[in-house]
Amino acid sequence: MKVMYIFLIKIVSLLFYFRKKENVIYIMSFDNNLGLIKSMARRLPKNKRLYVYYESSSEAAATDLAAYGIKTVLFKDGFKLIFDLIPKIMASNVIFCDNYFPFMGGIAHPKDLKVVQLWHANGAIKKFGWEDASTKDRSASDKRRFQKVYNSFDEYVVASETMGHVFENSYHVSFDKMKMIGYPRSDRLFKEKWQKIARRRVYSFAPQLKGKRVILYAPTYRDEGRSFNPPKGVIKALSNDPNAMVVVKLHPLLKDLEEKLQKESKSPNVMFSNQLSTTDLLAVTDTLVTDYSSVAFDYSLLPNAHSLLFFMFDLDQYKQNPGIQDDLLNWLPTNPITSLDDLRKAISEDKQTDFTNFNHHWNKYNDGFATSRVIDRYIKTLK
Repeated sequence: MKVMYIFLIKIVSLLFYFRKKENVIYIMSFDNNLGLIKSMARRLPKNKRLYVYYESSSEAAATDLAAYGIKTVLFKDGFKLIFDLIPKIMASNVIFCDNYFPFMGGIAHPKDLKVVQLWHANGAIKKFGWEDASTKDRSASDKRRFQKVYNSFDEYVVASETMGHVFENSYHVSFDKMKMIGYPRSDRLFKEKWQKIARRRVYSFAPQLKGKRVILYAPTYRDEGRSFNPPKGVIKALSNDPNAMVVVKLHPLLKDLEEKLQKESKSPNVMFSNQLSTTDLLAVTDTLVTDYSSVAFDYSLLPNAHSLLFFMFDLDQYKQNPGIQDDLLNWLPTNPITSLDDLRKAISEDKQTDFTNFNHHWNKYNDGFATSRVIDRYIKTLK
């Protein structure tokens, strides 16, 4: 079925292969690049049109963009995608993607169409693509399909040579495709105005955090059947500083686990937050506790970042599937924590983390002006 679907995309794209190029398309699965999209809309030549195709998980962001006057369309795999999006793609100068989109492997790719992978993270702790241990178990046809998608991207916007090499190894693509521009989504982290607004949003919703040491627990989401079962007592360990407030931020799909953890702790110094975004919470966080999440790469750029802890209780299993970057221990700013006793001790000691080498390794080209460089490279050059 997947093979036939991709074949149909190929046929439709060939039918529209020679269309006049007048569109710019952004395919959105994450809601963290609105600043870039709005900048595109402002700087786009008058003879070009911007379309944002979004997944349902980014509906709030799409509503924001629509209010700004940008054309937004709900993105779903199926025949509507084929007969709506594909003709628009074939009439585009540039396509921006923030993720892996399977249908891209079927597009007949004209030379005057540039496909840019923006991705959705500054760095990578866990492995993906060909580096993911589960990929070896996929069928030969699946593997060919994966590689066609990887090959469909003409350029990859990255914030470091390190991330460029991650894509080179994970997607089996040339390092020449990597463009050291920096991640536009990180620009706001450098802006004092954004920091103030984010803090105001958080304190408006949770005034009890103001003036307190804020410990944010934000583990990564395990997908594809990889369960997330933190050891019993994790909330108590995180609460080892009696003068701190602990904020637990889990993926929305982990509602059952959240309820379980809430029952573990009735402390007034612990709150669970679905209403506040993780990025906003980072602006008030003194200690971030995560595991394999890319949120660490964002947090390290903020002026309020004091300490970063990696609670990797399932490190041995995670090394096997999906896998972690081979040189992890060479650049992680603090050693992995695998036991509740060590987590309690780290919370209590509250040692300041030195982010210098970590940021040089992963955030080398993030300086608050990546959006301008993306606009200069891909939008200003349009005619």
